Amino acid sequence: MISRLPGLSLPERVWNTARRWAVAWWRILYLGAVVLVLVLSPSSYGKGTRRALARHLYLDTAPVLLGFTVLAALISLVLTRIVVVTALSYGLSRYALEMVIRVLVLELIPLTAALFVAMRCTIPNGSQLAHLRLTGRFEALRRQGSDPVRIELLPRVIAGVFACVTLAALSCVVALVLAYLGVYGFNMAGLPSYTRMFGQVFSPSVTMMFVLKTLFFSLAVALIPMAAGLYDSGERTQPDSELGGLARMFAVLLLIEVASLMGNYY
Repeated sequence: MISRLPGLSLPERVWNTARRWAVAWWRILYLGAVVLVLVLSPSSYGKGTRRALARHLYLDTAPVLLGFTVLAALISLVLTRIVVVTALSYGLSRYALEMVIRVLVLELIPLTAALFVAMRCTIPNGSQLAHLRLTGRFEALRRQGSDPVRIELLPRVIAGVFACVTLAALSCVVALVLAYLGVYGFNMAGLPSYTRMFGQVFSPSVTMMFVLKTLFFSLAVALIPMAAGLYDSGERTQPDSELGGLARMFAVLLLIEVASLMGNYY
């Protein structure tokens, strides 16, 4: 990034890069506040917005729901088998299922769902938003008296959040069922001990951290690509480009995951 600023001294390059990154983060925070206000405003759900919202909710969730659920099921089966066999070899079988739930349900599935939605839905939507803005779609909406942020951006953000939460919730349920079947098989003998262990793992504090982490993941993957698309100048060397948006999104996801681990285990 700094090397792309020729003709400037090193302190000037550092200052310009830091300023541009600060502006990019400020734009993300500002856009998040705007979206929050629009979500809570009844006037945001007019006839045109409702139609666009329903279309994006379907397109961003339905086509990927089955594929991601199957992928989560395969990962659950493989990981459950590996953990159970390893635990048996060390005489730690009583901890195998709890480890599977903590690693798979609490950590891997929410992060995987967020990355899957980002790659499949929100990043392409951000690129599409940038294309619409650069081709004059936003100006045309303003001339018609409409708000382009409300018409074009808000449905994409809500759809991204909905897709991430839906995929994570459904995949966690599938993983819990398959983890039980992988250990106890098709019988009800292990259900009392399984539910007791589930209650011990999902304590109120852990459950709250899990819900907040999933929500923040969904907000990150929905907002940051949209901010990159909304403010993209069309110059690939600027930090508002798609690559810069990806870097910021991964940084936020990493920070959320680290905060979640610290909250659960420290």
